[in-house]
Amino acid sequence: MNPVGGFRLGTVRAGIRYPDRRDLVVMELAPGGTAAAVFTRNRFRAAPVVVAERHLALQTPRYLLVNTGYANAGTGPRGETDAEACCRALAGAAGCAVEEVLPFSTGVIGEPLPVERIRAALPAAVAALSEDGWHAAAEGIQTTDTRIKLAGRRFDPGGGGACVVTGMAKGAGMIRPDMATMLAFVATDARVSAEVLDRILRTAVDRSFNRVTVDGDTSTNDACLLAATGAGPQVADAAAVERLQEAVDAVCVDLARAIAADGEGATRLVDVVVTGARETAEAERTAFTVAESPLVKTALAAADPNWGRILAAVGRAGIDDLDVAGVTIALDDLVIAEGGARADGYDEAAAARRLDRDEVVIRIDLGRGSAEATVWTCDLTAEYVRINAEYRT
Repeated sequence: MNPVGGFRLGTVRAGIRYPDRRDLVVMELAPGGTAAAVFTRNRFRAAPVVVAERHLALQTPRYLLVNTGYANAGTGPRGETDAEACCRALAGAAGCAVEEVLPFSTGVIGEPLPVERIRAALPAAVAALSEDGWHAAAEGIQTTDTRIKLAGRRFDPGGGGACVVTGMAKGAGMIRPDMATMLAFVATDARVSAEVLDRILRTAVDRSFNRVTVDGDTSTNDACLLAATGAGPQVADAAAVERLQEAVDAVCVDLARAIAADGEGATRLVDVVVTGARETAEAERTAFTVAESPLVKTALAAADPNWGRILAAVGRAGIDDLDVAGVTIALDDLVIAEGGARADGYDEAAAARRLDRDEVVIRIDLGRGSAEATVWTCDLTAEYVRINAEYRT
């Protein structure tokens, strides 16, 4: 993880929901930069999502404002009024137009935003702005996360020196983004047009955050933003753009995997790899069906090689003409089912050992084409139930 020239972050303890917790983050994009963002497809879109999308259509953002504790979702007309009030307060403290501020919120749904606490803390957040502020900010955007999520890459766009891509994310529960993750912010010092940046972001999101699931729930507040400050080399020709795409992809995949690994109550990161599909959508649908099966996920929690649960999930993935005799299922390198039955020479103890690891790989070959997809998930433990049962207490 490296600082990004022209991108500063400031984090403070505003007492939004809990005392003595970093919970308010301001990010500053240097003048002349570009930005792109994608937002949740949940129809109950949170007020900050509505306001951020509206502001982004009017101006290139100069400041991002993130609060935790309260999602400002399900708050009716007041929610947008409160989000706009926070944007105006930051605009006043930073000296920019209100439309140049994008708000982001995460936390409990249905509770009003404590605008006065946020407003009072903004001068300190602006004063704390620093290019070295990534670690504090990554902590400041957390809710039920147990660890910060940071990733970075360096790449050479070709002849003009190295560029940096750095990103952070938060998310541990209510994760099935269908666009991005709970919240993710990625910045680069590359000089690149807004149109190219938007294309890069959408491609990266489809390859990363759109392939992670903890519990199958899509949040009201999901957002992912990619900013380019222009403080580094120009990225314009096709080869340079491809190198930037690869770097952004890698950062987003790292963050997506970190979210799955930190799933609420999780003890294992699980890669569900589907090959041999006729088309990518078919591979993705199969992978998500397995990854979101409560029966599969609870078996994983116990390191129980109950391969019949995986077999059943594949069978209900919506492939009407699937030839089950052509399907092969493996735990990493150990084949456990093929030809519609348990594999010859199947070793239960060896299968259990494959599952008793921090990272588990489930491989499914549908045997009907060349398309493939990978989805990242985690196991499902009693701790997930406890965290979500007690979330508001």
